[in-house]
Amino acid sequence: MKTSIITTFLAGAMLCCAVTLKAQTRSLFNFKDLSGWHIDVPAMDTDKSVKSPFIVRNGVFVSLASPQGHIITDASYQNYRLNVEYRFPAKPGNCGVLVFASTPRVLYQMFPKSIEVQMQHKDAGDFWCIGEDITVPDMEKRRGPKSEWGAVDGKKRRIKNLTDGSEKPLGEWNTLIIECVGNAIKVWVNGDLVNYGTNCTASKGNIAIQAEGSEVEFRKVDFTPITALTKNGH
Repeated sequence: MKTSIITTFLAGAMLCCAVTLKAQTRSLFNFKDLSGWHIDVPAMDTDKSVKSPFIVRNGVFVSLASPQGHIITDASYQNYRLNVEYRFPAKPGNCGVLVFASTPRVLYQMFPKSIEVQMQHKDAGDFWCIGEDITVPDMEKRRGPKSEWGAVDGKKRRIKNLTDGSEKPLGEWNTLIIECVGNAIKVWVNGDLVNYGTNCTASKGNIAIQAEGSEVEFRKVDFTPITALTKNGH
């Protein structure tokens, strides 16, 4: 009888924990409008006829690729997991999710200071340093000669991912998970751990999504505070 009571209690506690985790996960988009985000597209500064490259269409958020720019969360975040489901519906191309974003337009008068998690077709999971920096294992192999590293124009800002074969075929949905804890960033693509960096020069900031290179659809952008996660992580 005592064993039965303990078993019932543990099952109830696990269910309660699962419900709590689910309740703390929320979408950063309502997929009806762009509430909670603001748009930074340089071409829209002086020409009011330029249309935003960010829209909601048929229940999904869409980055139309042009004119180039970013959509940025109004809020700043730290210690979280971001679960993104995306696809290139037509042609493959370039896009990215930026974390720890802060000062706008520090690179090419468009990119905010941040660490970009690359979504470019066949390169998903690369890091790009934009005014911020990060450290990964085998840095010289994955980034090039140390003397050329940097986070500004003209320096080697790209840090290659670990597995280029993790993406699904063009047109299919990919799952990109970005976990930011302190000044460390982990990235999974379709369940594969593809990048892990530490000693980032930032640990907090806005989240941004690019319009750059090709149309991309997003059907999920879920945010979970890291305190709601189990110690085992993903």
